[in-house]
Amino acid sequence: NGLRDDWEMATPKGGMLGERFIPYDRVGAYIPGGAAPLASTALMTLTLAKVAGVKELVACSPANAEGKLNPYIVYALDLAGATEIYKVGGVHAIGAMAYGTKSIKKVRKIVGPGGPYVTAAKRQVYGDVALDMVAGPSEIAVVCDSSANPAHVAADLLSQAEHGTGSEKAMLITTSQKQAEAVRAEVLKQAETLSRAEPIAAVLKQGMLLVVVKSMAEGILLANRFAPEHMELIVKDPSKWVDKVENAGALFIGEWTPESVGDFVAGPSHVLPTGGTAAYFSGLTVEDFRRRMSLIQFTKEDLEDTLPAVEAFGRIETLDGHARSATIRFGK
Repeated sequence: NGLRDDWEMATPKGGMLGERFIPYDRVGAYIPGGAAPLASTALMTLTLAKVAGVKELVACSPANAEGKLNPYIVYALDLAGATEIYKVGGVHAIGAMAYGTKSIKKVRKIVGPGGPYVTAAKRQVYGDVALDMVAGPSEIAVVCDSSANPAHVAADLLSQAEHGTGSEKAMLITTSQKQAEAVRAEVLKQAETLSRAEPIAAVLKQGMLLVVVKSMAEGILLANRFAPEHMELIVKDPSKWVDKVENAGALFIGEWTPESVGDFVAGPSHVLPTGGTAAYFSGLTVEDFRRRMSLIQFTKEDLEDTLPAVEAFGRIETLDGHARSATIRFGK
């Protein structure tokens, strides 16, 4: 039934404490379709909501120049289980889902990435609806040593530069000056062959940084301070460093794990924290589509056993009514 009761932790005298997980009844997902038609976002958002037990799955996506929705997005939304699909994008879509219109019923939570205006709109409606996170332009950090193939590293850096806002961030962190120079040459070479030349050029001008560090430990420290949305670890012995990585939305380990598999096929949602927020936010999961309710059941003995603490807090906080709601049951 989409609910789960965990009555696991017994109180000393026999009562029970637990939690119930209740799916949202109605959620909305924003699916970008302007700069790039992100059909994969439909699968990375609504699929999780469906697994969580959400009944009403609403999707909004902008129309193309001909006034139509991208057919791949429509197919992906249908596959993910969308119950309603609306041809509306940008700030309007966020407002419609947050507050409702004559034709669109208000949702409880809005998820999914978007451009700067969508992100700003999500900030404005927070509190009127729940949000997954306020995510900005895409980011990637690649930490590598001389064992990494420069062409592969360059391709991975460019994979996030092509998203389209021009504000994406890409950082190379390496222990080898020679490696940094080789990657730079490959980035410039490969950038000329990609179709999204204009946004990539903007990132190359102001959003890409190649850093040479003295040691891998120093490199990991820098990466943790950056707290990137995506982080790749391409070194001789990645297992040695995995546990040292603390701040990243998702960590891609080894030379055969390009960031693109996380965007499209690996499994965890590609809706991840950006702008350094990976230091305190996590990526989207099934649990983000459920509310958690605490369940508390005391016996008479439990309440009597904890009565001194209730009385003490009531006295300290000058909330005698709180204390009385417990002591009155024992004739005090």
